[in-house]
Order: sequence, then structure tokens, then C-alpha cells
Amino acid sequence: MNRQAQAAVLFLIGAALLHAGFTDLYLRYVKAGLRPLLLAAGVVLIVTALATAWYEWKNARRRKGAGADGAVAAGDEGHGHVHHEPRISWLLVLPLFALILVAPPALGSYSAMRTGTALQQPYGYMKLPAGDPVPVNVVDYAGRAVYDHGRSLGGRSVRITGFVAVDRAGTPYLVRMALNCCAADAQPVKIGLTGKIPPVLQPDAWLEVTGTYTTKQTRDPVNNGPIPFLRVTGSRPVPTPHDPYDETWNN
Repeated sequence: MNRQAQAAVLFLIGAALLHAGFTDLYLRYVKAGLRPLLLAAGVVLIVTALATAWYEWKNARRRKGAGADGAVAAGDEGHGHVHHEPRISWLLVLPLFALILVAPPALGSYSAMRTGTALQQPYGYMKLPAGDPVPVNVVDYAGRAVYDHGRSLGGRSVRITGFVAVDRAGTPYLVRMALNCCAADAQPVKIGLTGKIPPVLQPDAWLEVTGTYTTKQTRDPVNNGPIPFLRVTGSRPVPTPHDPYDETWNN
């Protein structure tokens, strides 16, 4: 590509980043906390593209003023003609339009059941807020159930939201994909479901379950990591949340 084409591609990349950053699209790629960096990167790329285009415009005017001989020398080092870059190089722009026009689905049950649980022992446990059932996320409940043996749950009823995954044996799980940085490093945290389970469970469907701690646990067949269970007392389907990923797994 020549400089003008490079500037155009840079501008489009920057515009795509700004589009993703100003909409919910960026949540399909990176964690919410990286939004300011994403927007800053988009601005830098656009400024770089405009500076490149302005620099090339100035050079073109300078060559034009120097006369036809100078233009030929600058274009092909004395060969008398200018080589044009292949038009096929513009196909590099197609992924940018895919980024803008097509939002990829969030990782779901297929990835979750083929990746070992990423549950890590937390540094501590915050006191649960008042109310019953108390809302907690998948990572928080799993950590309290496995590493604190349910003591910090205090016998409370909890309300948890996640998507459904089912293993080959038919055991249902409530899952959230946890991000460290971006969707490329997303790993699942899983909770097995027992008790009053809905008769029909659709993988990847989002479910809000209410239940209580149970000592039942199993081991993830992928990495032998611990998977706690929740004794379900009630459940209802819910829409896919604004941010389908869980960012709290390192807390």
C-alpha cells in the first residue's frame, strides 16, 4: 500500500475502535475496564492517519512544484513510470467492516465444557449484604463454597445468574466466563445444579437461580479443578446481561 492507502486503513481502524468503544460492542472483545484505553487507541490511530495524509499532501504539492522531471524521479527513481500497488491489498479493509457490522456472540456452553474451571482461591470474603435471597455472582459463590466450605454464606439463600451448560452425563451447570483481559483469555467458572432443577434446560440460555449451599462437589474432567454445587429452590429464565462476562475472578 502507498501512504494514502495506509492512512485510509489507519483511519478506518481508529473509527472501528471508537465505534466499538462508544457502544456495547467492545464488551464482546475486552473487559469493561479497558474502555478508556480502547477509545484512546482509536483517537491516536485517527490522528496518525490524518497526519500521514497531510504529510503526503504536502509532499505531492512540493513534487508538483518541482516540475515533471522531479515527479518522475520521486515516483520511480528515474525509470519513467510509477508502480501502482495491487488493488487486492484493499481486502485488508474487509475485517474492519466485519468488526463494525457483525457483533460476535459471547463465548458460551461449547467453550465452557471444553475448558477447565478457572476458580481461584480469593484473598478474603466480604460480608454479604442484608436481604434474602442475597444476590451473588458465580465466582463469589463458587469461591465461598469451595475454599470457605460455605461458612461465609451463613446459611443464607442466594440468587445467582449465569448461562446453562450440560455435560455428557446430563449434569447441568450454571456458568460465567471470567475475563482477565479480553475474550481471548476467557475461562469458565462453573456451579453444578442440584435440587429443584427445571425439567427442560437449553444450553446457553441465561437463568437466574435461587438456592442454598450444599457440600456436594465434583471435579472438572478437563483440569481436575473443583466445581461446587448449589441446591436450587427456584429458577427463572432471564435475558442475556449487558456484560456477559464476569470480571471478578481475580478478587
